[in-house]
Amino acid sequence: MNRDLTFAGVIVVAPGEAGEVNSVEQKALLDALHLRKIDLADRVLVVNPAGYIGESTRREVAYARASGKPVSFTMPCDQ
Repeated sequence: MNRDLTFAGVIVVAPGEAGEVNSVEQKALLDALHLRKIDLADRVLVVNPAGYIGESTRREVAYARASGKPVSFTMPCDQ
């Protein structure tokens, strides 16, 4: 999705690929960074294969909505 949007001329601010998170501190850092990226965005697109979103993504969606950002999903889900 990142590639498709980029070639469509959209500036993509995506979560970083962190691989395995090894500590509580690393998880907290990534969570805070993702919220700052939402602050920079005009809108949020959640890439959610098979309609699944995890707890962190749910928090990020709630944050985006509370910030007035439009949120859409690549697959239907219960959000």
